[in-house]
Amino acid sequence: MALLLKPVPWVMLFLWNCIWRYIITTGGGGAAAVAEGLGQEKGGYEADRVLRLPGQPANPKLSQFSGYINVNEENGRALFYWFFEAQSQPSQKPLLLWLNGGPGCSSVAYGAAVELGPLLVKKLGTGLQYNKFAWNKEANLLFVESPVGVGFSYTNTSSDLTKLDDQFVAEDTYSFLVNWLKRFPMYRTHDFFIAGESYAGHYVPQLAELVYDRNKEPRKYPFIHLKGFMVGNPSTERFYDSKGMVEFAWGHDIISDDLLLLFSGVCNYGFPNNSDPRCTAGASLFFQSYAGLDIYDVYAPKCLLPKSSSPSPLWVGMPNFNMMRIPQGYDPCYSPYAEDYFNRQDVQIALHANTSGNVPGKWKTCDDSILRTYNFSVPSTLPIYTKLIKAGLRIWVYSGDTDGRLPFIGTRYCIESLGLAINAPWRFWYHKQQVAGRFVEYEGLTMVTVRGAGHLVPLNKPSQSLQLINSFMQGVALPTQN
Repeated sequence: MALLLKPVPWVMLFLWNCIWRYIITTGGGGAAAVAEGLGQEKGGYEADRVLRLPGQPANPKLSQFSGYINVNEENGRALFYWFFEAQSQPSQKPLLLWLNGGPGCSSVAYGAAVELGPLLVKKLGTGLQYNKFAWNKEANLLFVESPVGVGFSYTNTSSDLTKLDDQFVAEDTYSFLVNWLKRFPMYRTHDFFIAGESYAGHYVPQLAELVYDRNKEPRKYPFIHLKGFMVGNPSTERFYDSKGMVEFAWGHDIISDDLLLLFSGVCNYGFPNNSDPRCTAGASLFFQSYAGLDIYDVYAPKCLLPKSSSPSPLWVGMPNFNMMRIPQGYDPCYSPYAEDYFNRQDVQIALHANTSGNVPGKWKTCDDSILRTYNFSVPSTLPIYTKLIKAGLRIWVYSGDTDGRLPFIGTRYCIESLGLAINAPWRFWYHKQQVAGRFVEYEGLTMVTVRGAGHLVPLNKPSQSLQLINSFMQGVALPTQN
């Protein structure tokens, strides 16, 4: 009898190892179903835990996860995420989703590894460094590479890549969020915020609107505790964004009086204008004027490394600009650093990335093939602002004041066009006894400028940006005394 009982623990251990190996090798894709069947829901997210990345500093210890979330089983679409629990009291901190734009630029490359994540890429081949101003000091921080085709995110149906537009992206990102919360059920009741920059000026408010609308149908959709959103140097409204870009360039002695008059008169800030060759020629001259400068940070140096094989980063694709090649962005060399690191096989294995070989070619910071096929069908997100302000969501918009691509001038035009009542007028805000920028509080919206920052505010002003996200999520005004 005893001889018959002895093998039982061994058999159970063997079966459990088989199940766990299946979970690991599927990159977490089958984890939730297996875990639910075993009554061990924890297994779903533990399979995605990242123990340590190559070149990661030993301290401080971070709780991080990464992997794939299916958003469309039929077409085989999956979005890649990287998640960091809050450094303290994660069970009490809100959940913050960060999105980058492009379209076609990676939130892993920029938001996570260059700007506001706790692990930043260092110079070529030297690994990672700890970011003491990481936003996961204030929130549980979630990055997703969106849409499919960006970074490690993929689709097994190539025709999906010809259908990309704002609605497609919002639907997939919403599906991602719902399914991610199934894998991480402990965050289902947390306050939820969305933030992003650049063309995420479209992605963020449209996702917020979708969450808000579906929260009103609790029998059909899971309730998500959306509290608000914040966007930085955002693409918002086609005309005002264009007008701001031209006036900023003229005001900083980058373009001539003649070009300003051409764009403001003949082109009506809609260039290149196919009906008038003067506008097309003027657009070429406009971007040539930035040849020796960084349009994303006009006072920053340019990267002098050999040109990356990837496209210039941080496209902000709109019909007026989407085929214009814009000078490369700012460390000034953060894009080559990110591409060098995330194309390493040991890094991809540690991140559970490209587990099935679904990502063709090299991982890129930005993919201009997405830009070429993206359908820019939404000229303005301002109606969404009006709707969600009335709904009582917390909405902040911030701008680095040295960005020439989506400058604060255009964003001011956008916000002022909403006709909101002013609760508190423009005034300085302070950080460490110095003026950090200006802000104005409207009825239902706060607009902030960040002094001396370009398109990537958390990269240029990390300490100030941490104060900014803290004030936003706490719902308190920025300090007005030094």
